[in-house]
Amino acid sequence: MDVIDDIGLLLTLHGERPYDGQRRESVTELQHALQCAQLAEWSQAGHALVAAALLHDIGHFAAAAIGDDVDDEHERRAAELLDGLFPAAVIEPVRLHVQAKRYLVATDARYLAGLSSASVHSLAVQGGAMSADECRRFEATPHHEEALALRRWDDSAKMPGRSTPPLAYYLPLLRELQSGSGSPVLRGVIDSLDA
Repeated sequence: MDVIDDIGLLLTLHGERPYDGQRRESVTELQHALQCAQLAEWSQAGHALVAAALLHDIGHFAAAAIGDDVDDEHERRAAELLDGLFPAAVIEPVRLHVQAKRYLVATDARYLAGLSSASVHSLAVQGGAMSADECRRFEATPHHEEALALRRWDDSAKMPGRSTPPLAYYLPLLRELQSGSGSPVLRGVIDSLDA
């Protein structure tokens, strides 16, 4: 198997878990990922951002694979997993998608009211609304606009029963974007799948 097939296996093996880990959301991790990628496609996002939408929560999948279910900055873990495999245009929106939620809460009065109860709960764990200084730093970060788009798809990708393309539909896109063989962190997670 190649590394993209390995990512597909990771998403498949751990994709039936409830999206938020506690069944407060009505979709699985994999359904959420596929819905998010589909929303990016429907918005005519570029291929890198569609891939980021698909992979934005891969840190949760990796945590499940190694038996670590604590949300210890899944966005950081995801960026580490994807490092050396994809370009920054894929990795950075993934790394920034939690910060994007904090930014939107701070800058859009209507945004918080539209969040699910699970997202409101995780917001508290993730640091709450950004301060004005944090907002300015976020706005100066490359790929922050893409992260904001990803965040909005992330929030909308929780529709029970929504029909999406299968995971196999997106694997050629990931291969097209692949720019390396991946990080040792990714290899460690993949090796745990064989254990």
